[in-house]
Amino acid sequence: MFQAMLYRELTEREYADAESRILYEDNHLLVVNKRSGEIVQADRTEDETLAELYRAFIAMRNKKEGGVFIGIPHRLDRPVSGVTVLAKTSKALERLNAMFRTGDMHKIYWALVCSEPYPSSGELTDWLVRNEVQNKSYVYTGNPEMRKDARQARLRYRTLGHADRYWLVEVELLTGRHHQIRCQLSSVGCVIKGDLKYGAQRSNPDGGICLHARRISFVHPVRKTEMTIEAPLPVSWAPIADAALAEGGQKSQVFRDGQ
Repeated sequence: MFQAMLYRELTEREYADAESRILYEDNHLLVVNKRSGEIVQADRTEDETLAELYRAFIAMRNKKEGGVFIGIPHRLDRPVSGVTVLAKTSKALERLNAMFRTGDMHKIYWALVCSEPYPSSGELTDWLVRNEVQNKSYVYTGNPEMRKDARQARLRYRTLGHADRYWLVEVELLTGRHHQIRCQLSSVGCVIKGDLKYGAQRSNPDGGICLHARRISFVHPVRKTEMTIEAPLPVSWAPIADAALAEGGQKSQVFRDGQ
């Protein structure tokens, strides 16, 4: 009796691309380099999600006829690229969810901004409110006790270098709020390249923004070993960041991206 396939069959090119973007994998975790424009979990567009893509990939690779478990402990905004952690077991998903809630996942982002940060490094603390209709967050400057929906947002940043009219900024998230980095940086005049929603003058050719989840550090949810995983930058803006790193005295050979 014919049995319908649970997942679509990837083309040879799609399969190779998905395989090339795996940053780490074991029995419990799958960590991949998300592209700008991909969605991690389903939304109103009904576009294929990153989770669905990798379910199909694992089903093909492992010749698995049954279902493939992929859990989503966190997500990146659609226009953002970089390190994305997926769970391959329910045990890992439960523990990763707890780690994200308690701040035990340490996340570092890189961004290209259109104005020079001043000072060159520091910490930003704001109260953010979210507009659901606009899918946008705003810095609230009034008394936060007057807004029950206001959420404190904190991040640290430092400028890594400057090149081609843009500044490369490293951001350490201390809280996880809706559009936090995009909103807080734009509020101090440092709009992210390509981010029209938060004040950029022009879009990027690929429709994404120059914000990348560069690195994540955490304790493995099952093996209890310390892990740090980095994701290469998109080729569309890696050369600018590379030049900025060189100008800032950083090593420039960090960029290796098969995209």
